[in-house]
Amino acid sequence: MNVKETTSLEVTVDKRHIISIGERLYTESVELLRELVNNAYDADATEVRVDIEPERVVVRDNGTGMDAEGLRQYFRIGSDEKVLRSVSPRFGRDRIGQFGIGKFASLAAAMTFEIITRRGDFAARVVFDKRRWESSRFTWHLPCEILQPEALPGDGTTVVLSELTKSFDPFEAEETIKDGVPLKAANFAVFLNGRPVPPRTYSGQRIPVLEGCAFGPVAGEIVIIPKSAATTKDLGIDVKVKGVTVKKELFGMETWGPAMARVKGEINANFLPITSDRSNFVADSDEYQQFLKVMEKVVSIVEKKLGKDADRQEDRRAGRAVKEALQRIHRALALNPDFSPFGPVPYGDEKGVGGAAAEGTKPPSAKTVPPEDGTAGGPEAKPKAKKRRNPLVKKITPNAIVRRIKLGRSAVSVCLDFFGENARECFTEGNVVYINRDHPLFKRESRKSASFTMYVARLMTQEISLMKETKSPRLAFTRQSQLLRDAFAEGPAGAGPSSVEPKSTA
Repeated sequence: MNVKETTSLEVTVDKRHIISIGERLYTESVELLRELVNNAYDADATEVRVDIEPERVVVRDNGTGMDAEGLRQYFRIGSDEKVLRSVSPRFGRDRIGQFGIGKFASLAAAMTFEIITRRGDFAARVVFDKRRWESSRFTWHLPCEILQPEALPGDGTTVVLSELTKSFDPFEAEETIKDGVPLKAANFAVFLNGRPVPPRTYSGQRIPVLEGCAFGPVAGEIVIIPKSAATTKDLGIDVKVKGVTVKKELFGMETWGPAMARVKGEINANFLPITSDRSNFVADSDEYQQFLKVMEKVVSIVEKKLGKDADRQEDRRAGRAVKEALQRIHRALALNPDFSPFGPVPYGDEKGVGGAAAEGTKPPSAKTVPPEDGTAGGPEAKPKAKKRRNPLVKKITPNAIVRRIKLGRSAVSVCLDFFGENARECFTEGNVVYINRDHPLFKRESRKSASFTMYVARLMTQEISLMKETKSPRLAFTRQSQLLRDAFAEGPAGAGPSSVEPKSTA
């Protein structure tokens, strides 16, 4: 190929496209405030004051300010200044800014963008007027006024957005600052309309996170908040890069159902590559894939903690149901003394109810669990004929829920424990009634707070009736029905039947 002549072409950019790019990167006006505050953080400011007024927005900081070269860098699109100098000189902060497009995006929300800055003996004011700037499409000259440094109180930068074309809501601005600004950093505070903006915090069970991978540390804190505080708004964990939330992630928790609303917190991974609009991560990068593996481990720990918390709540609910059922059965046996296999039940005598704790309790003691020879437990119980001992009793765990009540001459214990889905719903050994928490019916009824106590009482009265009448199941069933009716007659569970005459039923 013969070359006749070599020349060059000038690459130009229409300035209207710069504004258009900024509008796409920052779809919400409050996101511009986040960028301006983070610029102050990068400049080692200890204090940033944001004032939102009807006609203008002012962002003032006490950072290092800019000299003449700093201003030139500031208005250079795609400057690599913060990439080359990624750590601030005074506090050693990891600088957040990278792309240098934020100040042009500001012109999408205001007609005028004004900067007043001072650094040492240099002070200047630059007025970025959108109309004048667009009138000459391809030139890049901005008017810069050199000021007397004494006219400004000290080093720092003030940005003024005036002739607003978009509104700035103070509440939304505060929420954006909480998510998008490193408010927990040392020596750094942000004030909005004169009030300090506190970092976002959650109350609940805290799980610290500190894991490592080939690209750097993954650190933060996960909080399991109480059920009463759970909300479907803002689901997920804040994933932060350099203290700024890039995205909320669920990490597979969307399959947990309502429990996922209880998981909050933040994770910092400064090595993660982010997209140019700061709204997402580069998902196919090696860094992000390593991060996901770390978070898979973290989320599995959170899931186990949630499971234990749910177990404790279930234990408390089951313990309350057993206690109330025992109180009601005590009243019913007092009304029907002939139904009691333990002798007459004194009126109003319920001191034995709840002799063991309802959660994390010890299994029945030697006084209530029958010995290996099959005789009934308790010092006053009469020995019975030997029978084959149910092997399930040997599986009692330390987490069994145990309640005890004295009925007549003997005490009866109720033990809720896990015996397997295929095991019996309930069974009795001596004076101990065992209820199987793994049984499908128990699982179903335990979720119904209105009928759970009735369900437990049904099983207990069934076993007590069979203790009294071993030869005629029909008669035992009739007595059980009578006990349940009297147990759930009108009146509180703990009310004694002292004003009611006992019944005598054959």
